[in-house]
Amino acid sequence: MKKRIVVVGNGMVGHKFIDNLVNHADADQYKVITFSEEPRLAYDRVQLSKYFSGSTAEDLALTNADYYNEKSVEFILKDKVIDLDFDNKEVITASGRREGYDKLILATGSFPFVPPIPGNNGEHCLVYRTIEDLEAITNSAKQSKVGVVVGGGLLGLEAAAALKAAGLETHVVEFAPRLMAVQLDEGGGKLLRRKIEAIGVKVHTQKATNEIVAGTELRYRMNFADGSHLETDMILFSAGIRPQDELARKCGIQLGERGGIVVDNNCQTNIDNVYAIGECALWNNRIYGLVAPGYQMAKVAVSHITGGSDQFMGADMSTKLKLLGVDVASIGDAHGTTPGSLSYTYSNDVDEVYKRMIVSADNKKLLGAVLVGDVEAYGTLQQMCVNGMDLPEDPNCLILPNVEGGGGMAIGVDALPEAAMICSCYDVSKGAICCSVQNGARTMGDIKALTKASTGCGGCTALTKQVMDSELKKLGVEVSNHICEHFPHSRQELADIVRIKQIKTFDELLDGHGHGLGCDICKPAVGSILAAFWNEYVLDKKHIGLQDTNDIFLGNMQKDGTYSIVPRVAGGEITPDKLIVLGQVAKQYKLYTKITGGQRIDLFGAQLHQLPAIWKVLVEAGFETGHAYGKSLRTVKSCVGSTWCRYGVLDSVGMAITLENRYKGVRAPHKIKFGVSGCTRECAEAQSKDFGVIATETGWSLYVCGNGGMRPRHADLFATGLDDVTLIKYIDRVMMFYIRTGDRLQRTSVWLENMEGGLDYLKKVVIDDKLSICAELEAQMAYNISQYQCEWKTTVENDELQKRFKHFINTDATDSNLAYVVEREQIRPATALERNNTNIQFVELVD
Repeated sequence: MKKRIVVVGNGMVGHKFIDNLVNHADADQYKVITFSEEPRLAYDRVQLSKYFSGSTAEDLALTNADYYNEKSVEFILKDKVIDLDFDNKEVITASGRREGYDKLILATGSFPFVPPIPGNNGEHCLVYRTIEDLEAITNSAKQSKVGVVVGGGLLGLEAAAALKAAGLETHVVEFAPRLMAVQLDEGGGKLLRRKIEAIGVKVHTQKATNEIVAGTELRYRMNFADGSHLETDMILFSAGIRPQDELARKCGIQLGERGGIVVDNNCQTNIDNVYAIGECALWNNRIYGLVAPGYQMAKVAVSHITGGSDQFMGADMSTKLKLLGVDVASIGDAHGTTPGSLSYTYSNDVDEVYKRMIVSADNKKLLGAVLVGDVEAYGTLQQMCVNGMDLPEDPNCLILPNVEGGGGMAIGVDALPEAAMICSCYDVSKGAICCSVQNGARTMGDIKALTKASTGCGGCTALTKQVMDSELKKLGVEVSNHICEHFPHSRQELADIVRIKQIKTFDELLDGHGHGLGCDICKPAVGSILAAFWNEYVLDKKHIGLQDTNDIFLGNMQKDGTYSIVPRVAGGEITPDKLIVLGQVAKQYKLYTKITGGQRIDLFGAQLHQLPAIWKVLVEAGFETGHAYGKSLRTVKSCVGSTWCRYGVLDSVGMAITLENRYKGVRAPHKIKFGVSGCTRECAEAQSKDFGVIATETGWSLYVCGNGGMRPRHADLFATGLDDVTLIKYIDRVMMFYIRTGDRLQRTSVWLENMEGGLDYLKKVVIDDKLSICAELEAQMAYNISQYQCEWKTTVENDELQKRFKHFINTDATDSNLAYVVEREQIRPATALERNNTNIQFVELVD
């Protein structure tokens, strides 16, 4: 008989336990049943703030029903476990369900602490913990102008970011004398406050709320103990968490003096066969409020149940994150409470950087650190602290800029022990990464697939790559930035060569700076570089051999061999006459039509020989190519802006059209998307785009380097209060700098993440002209724009060029051997709902 494992709670840690157990070598010996009082399976609470920038519950999901069914995991949603029968080894739910267990895992997590303030239960007094909470916040924000977050810790600042993203005037009220009092010292907290206030969030520290009453101008009034007050429409409590130990308390499981289920090194409670893991568990009189320690507990519990020897011996609470656009990191003893400890401090008010290291009395070991504004050294410092490594002869080099041997590479990954934990999210050591390289891993993609390192929060990505590169070098594998074997240069170096030497063709570049004939890697990359600087017709004889399938035929090839037709609809604005033309073309050629998330109308199913004829009609109607096939500007999404919306501050549609018409056809290392919102309610989801523009009362705010691709990234606030001219000037500079320095097929998000100095450095280059290249960047963009042509207009006006789209070059006849499988009435696969609806009739496929 299989042993029955019941998991109470299906949060991140509960799911981690299940995932570890069902993938264990002895998984077939266990039957897993899990209960969740929420209406959905586990999701990523660490990334909750992304919900406000367009991510859905599905995007945040850590698992799904299909995975659990595949692994024979039984899951019960929306049914809370309310009692435990230890004599019969059963759990009892609110619905009356009883389920037997051999081993019971309590992964009940925590709940938000709401201070006992009179008036704290109003309709718009909310917490920030679950997806349902986020939905309530979103609904409240639609009815509010001002929002207050009670709590200035990690979660409080995340909540403040959510309110600001929702368009509210945002305040943070904190009882302590500084923000993030647990993680930061006085200097770090002071700088964090200054940077957060600079982007419009008002901070109130040393404030104790006595009561919440009805406001005179807004919905609520918060009366503080010092006699001051603050009015607001919404109050969001994020004043810390408390262990969810209600069930354990009711059933007599041992708790700590201040709550939390007491566990030993095996994560066992005082009741036989009952374990507790995650934020509900109290180990050594301590609750761990981060996900990584919870994951370690899950691993230990699985090990103990399956006969292993792993034990939980505490966890590193170091953390690195971005709060309201500010980089913050805390490591070890950040406050210097260790007797006899010494400190090194670097504070730069001009560049808004603060760094402090706490070292042992003998100046040999790192005990802790605080980093604000520049966290590049985090990986090195965290590893030195966790592994008890010796400090360099001059520890200053670890935090001072421009000191030889300083920064993130001060000690090098070779100095780390094999047991050094590189990825705490997935418990991946340096030794595991090295082993993967020894077994054939050669890229970060390989490492992620084999170990999952850097696929969690992403904070270990740089260090993971350093370990991989170091091990490759030890194996004699050359770690090179060369674009391929034909060019001993990186993409950036090739771009510099093309720009400086005014090279206009691939052959000229290959003759002077490469060898061989070229390949499928270097040809498209060079083609993109040439197009980015000179913007010549890509199907010109000297360029056509560099293009991939999509660029060669100026359309995206679909999986059935047909092509898409994607005309540009700048800013989503289109006339009735143009809509009619699209409908007529789609009807004539039996094309599938789809309004996309980028506010365009795509036509699918065109055969190759039909493309010129279709585009001839569209060009005559005033359409241009939308460059959906190219690594170039795709779309500029916009809301309706001040023209129609009562909340609109500026003309977002007009700006979107201006930007799309300005940058259409500009080629880059990867595709580029824009978004323009007419107010901070952000209906265009601009902060998930490569370039996001948001209207405010003081002008445009520019966000850069976000994307919603396979690894979504929220854009960073680059500049605020911009007029039209300055906004376009900054975009010109950032885009051309990206074109110059980006790697092959590198999105702007990854480009910025890999940039030494990050956002602050980019600001210095673009705003302060640190490299004295801004005039040159603007001139290059102006030249590129002046060379624009609609590639389809050029093509349909030249009979010779159209021969490429024929089945046979010397006749208009089509190949009768070609057969396309078509399905017109039911183009897409049926949903489960449709399959179960007997009133829906399906048409058989015909060829």
